[in-house]
Amino acid sequence: MPRNSTFNVLMYSHDTYGLGHIRRTMAIATQLRAPNINVLILTGSPIAGRFSFPEQIDFVRLPGMIKKTNDEYLPLSIKINATHALNIRKSIITATAKTFQPHLFIVDKEPLGLKKEILPTLQWLRRCQTGNRAILGLRDVMDDRETVRSDWNKKGIYEILDKLYSEIWVYGNRELYDPITEYAIPESISRKIYFTGYIPRKVPSEGNVRKVKKEQGVRNGEKLIVVTTGGGGDGYAVMDAYLSMLENETCPSTLKSVLITGPFMPKQQRKKVFKRARKMGVRTYHFYRNMEKLLAAADVVVSMAGYNTLCELLSLGTISLIIPRETPRKEQLIRARILHGQHLVDYIPWSECSPEMMRRKVFNLLENPGPYREAIARFNMTGIEVMRERLHVFRYGETFSDARTRYAY
Repeated sequence: MPRNSTFNVLMYSHDTYGLGHIRRTMAIATQLRAPNINVLILTGSPIAGRFSFPEQIDFVRLPGMIKKTNDEYLPLSIKINATHALNIRKSIITATAKTFQPHLFIVDKEPLGLKKEILPTLQWLRRCQTGNRAILGLRDVMDDRETVRSDWNKKGIYEILDKLYSEIWVYGNRELYDPITEYAIPESISRKIYFTGYIPRKVPSEGNVRKVKKEQGVRNGEKLIVVTTGGGGDGYAVMDAYLSMLENETCPSTLKSVLITGPFMPKQQRKKVFKRARKMGVRTYHFYRNMEKLLAAADVVVSMAGYNTLCELLSLGTISLIIPRETPRKEQLIRARILHGQHLVDYIPWSECSPEMMRRKVFNLLENPGPYREAIARFNMTGIEVMRERLHVFRYGETFSDARTRYAY
């Protein structure tokens, strides 16, 4: 491809629940953009419009769907039959792809999309767009091995990965968790897999961090604890345990807390959190636009074990206590155990999350942060670097190292 020609990247994020998929997609899009690269995101996230989209990145909003069971999805807002809503989504995806003419189609997590809605687009790319590539991006852990193997066999995913995808990017480190072994991925597929490493996030300046601390009323000598549960749909138990810790025990006056419930926490639960927090003078938000600045300002963050939150915390070097969900998938629990084994985080099993355990863990991290800081400082996050390398190969047919060698003469 000529060096000055425009390169179009289409990204798909089905987004039926939470913030994780759109946040990961936005992080990748922001880092991959460059002169003459356009990125267009297909997303079902109902809050996509709350994010700031930089130049050369835009999004197409699909009708939102909400997961009721493993196999049942219903329209989030519009009152129409679920099949009609899915047909609308499929039509938008296919029409957008054919009009945008992407050189690269990056799919987040779901190889077939929601209810096979991207299958026509994948087939069209394979049939009519010679040289254009479909990439599947997988987080470090999908679920426990038995569940993934059974699900992929049932849905024919192994065949889809073999026939319709050019490459698979795993956003993790193989030495920490190896999906090739865990998910019994055959050699015909595994040779297309690239382990990118974890995806680093933007690190705010020291000036911005000081500004956030001032805005939150954090004075010299005070410690800031931030509690966040991502989208918040299933995060009330974490918020409840932390608030009970504050209510039941006399905490030092040097402790400052900020809670972010997430936009998807049920309304009644969110009201309870706000009411209890207000009585103790604890600041609470349902959505915080510049989350990376708040997390960077924290001395300890209490969160669940979502991939994106942990990438943010590791990028920022912030100490964290995580409480991984264990249903409907074991993904967060597996990730928590892996990272805890590397001294990158501390964690509490969901069944053991109590105010007493919360207090013990939080204050241990405040008093003994050294081992965690050292482990985080050694942890190399290469996700964007590797993806940029692959993008360079797709555009110019050479690696960065090949290009550096060629231009050196």
